[in-house]
Amino acid sequence: MGSLIEKILTPKKQTPHVTAVIVAAGSATRMHGADKVLTPLDGEPVLVRTVRAFETHPQIDEIILVVRADQKETVAAMVEAQGFSKIRGITVGGGTRTDSVMAGLDLAAPETTHAAIHDGARPLITEAVITAAVETAFRTGAAAPAIPLKDTIKVADRGVVTATPNRSALFAVQTPQVFDFDLLRGALHKAQTEGTVLTDDCSAVEALGMKVHLTQGDEENIKVTTPLDLVVAEAILQRRQTT
Repeated sequence: MGSLIEKILTPKKQTPHVTAVIVAAGSATRMHGADKVLTPLDGEPVLVRTVRAFETHPQIDEIILVVRADQKETVAAMVEAQGFSKIRGITVGGGTRTDSVMAGLDLAAPETTHAAIHDGARPLITEAVITAAVETAFRTGAAAPAIPLKDTIKVADRGVVTATPNRSALFAVQTPQVFDFDLLRGALHKAQTEGTVLTDDCSAVEALGMKVHLTQGDEENIKVTTPLDLVVAEAILQRRQTT
């Protein structure tokens, strides 16, 4: 991986081309039977709101959607009805997050220099959060929005506390996580080859010894995974519409 890292650290001369890969291939088991990305949020499906944030962002050049096989036709009809112009393709996700992200990257345009990986169930992402992550990734190769943790965290073994980490050094990482395209593909390929299970894409890049730079996240950039999250998201939208 040494040559890959050297390549990443060499400043690119070409014009940046950012491909957003929106991953929406989860099983939604915590939504009590509802499909979280197709569930209405203030009158529109969650995924529509998520896609629109990237569709309207000036630094996003194209969008790839990664969905479940049983969703593909529904999602295709939905995005066509919305008239989104940046959708490059819709593909089916794999058995793991890594497989799903790689499936999306496989559809990226040849000129892609950076990939922004975003959860389809984060519909409240703002332009400012996207911009901060994208521009930091342009400079550093890897960036992700994050917010400091408010709660005290306990490490436990079989219900017994074994440690209390220093909260000041702990952050909740959000998406979009933005990377140099070649760096991310190389990191995810390595994870696939080694059978490493990842919960986010930063972990794959960190495993190569590359630094991931944190940017300012947003407390409202929540991931809709439970019915309560949907209630909170509705409240946030209503507040935004009245301010």
